[in-house]
Amino acid sequence: EREREREGGRTREMACMFLFVSLLSLQATIRVSSTSPLIQGNQDMEEYAASRTLKQEQDHAHEVHCSRERSRAAWKIIEEYLMPFVEQEKYQISSKCRLHPHNDLFRDQEQHKIHVDINEWRCGYCKKIFRAEKFLDQHFDSRHYNLLNVSHSKCLADLCGALHCDLVMDSSSKPLKTRCNPAATARNRHLCESLANSCFPVNQGPSANRLHELFLRQFCDAHTCSGGQKPFTRGGRKQTSIFYLAISILTLMLLPIFYVIVYLYQREMRNGTQELKRISQLGQKTKPS
Repeated sequence: EREREREGGRTREMACMFLFVSLLSLQATIRVSSTSPLIQGNQDMEEYAASRTLKQEQDHAHEVHCSRERSRAAWKIIEEYLMPFVEQEKYQISSKCRLHPHNDLFRDQEQHKIHVDINEWRCGYCKKIFRAEKFLDQHFDSRHYNLLNVSHSKCLADLCGALHCDLVMDSSSKPLKTRCNPAATARNRHLCESLANSCFPVNQGPSANRLHELFLRQFCDAHTCSGGQKPFTRGGRKQTSIFYLAISILTLMLLPIFYVIVYLYQREMRNGTQELKRISQLGQKTKPS
């Protein structure tokens, strides 16, 4: 009986130990299961952060270090103060010339701007409408940056020093007088003369020779600290004023009305004269003899 009691006590001890070990295993399982969502959440956050960093790096890779505003000012100067003379000479600018339209990084996007009204600009790619040109520029930078020909085109804004872009950009407000920097002036003059030599080589015929000389007078001579020369001395494209156009249209509309009034007045005068003559003739007939 004692041996049975000892065996029963050992059995109870083993059962208690087994139960205790089972409880410990169950508790460990609960802890692991409760911490696994946190681990998964941390992994998801790390994957999201990695993907966001990758996206930022991709966006940074498409970043273009070229001023759209200054490029637009440079092209405006080329179109207004150079192209009329090039068209007059019927000269074909080489694609190697940095003034060629294909070398303007933003030329294709600028050509896809549609100015519908004063406060309405439309994207020529996706037809989206904006109330100002600057918002359309931001749209191009964020949505259509992949259309920029970064590999072959160059930044036209780099030529602003030679083309006097600051005069065009500051035309709305009187520019402040700044002290002339001889080193910067010399660099701009050298750049200007290199453009004249590369775009209009004097050995390419009479037209190129004349355009070379015109480019020097039109742009390069003003790069001096003496202050004696001004750019664009040869003039530019003649632009029709909106006011002049409105006056012309109004004149064409009022001119026929004026002639109608003059015609009616003269007809009334003739009718009045004939009536007076008739009355005078009747008066003479009724006089007693």
